[in-house]
Amino acid sequence: MKSMITLAALAAVLPLAACNKSPSDKLADRVENAADTRAEAMEANAQDLRNQAAQLDNRADKARKTGDSRSDAIEAADMNVAGMSQEQRDAIVANQAAAVR
Repeated sequence: MKSMITLAALAAVLPLAACNKSPSDKLADRVENAADTRAEAMEANAQDLRNQAAQLDNRADKARKTGDSRSDAIEAADMNVAGMSQEQRDAIVANQAAAVR
């Protein structure tokens, strides 16, 4: 019970102690709080960038796997590439046309 009274008294006195801060202490607190706020925003931005980077890594892996699959399909089909126009070949390379029909 004594500890509860002590804690209650301490909780009542702390705000009063804060009122007695010097102007330079108050300014220092404001500077520290502002820096913490900026740092938290930077950390949030960094986390967003990490998430975007992970998504790009996944997309790159999918693109690589798709390219490997398309390449294997072309080789397996033994396509008549010589009979294709350059535009047709370019469209296949750019992933704008089916590699094998």
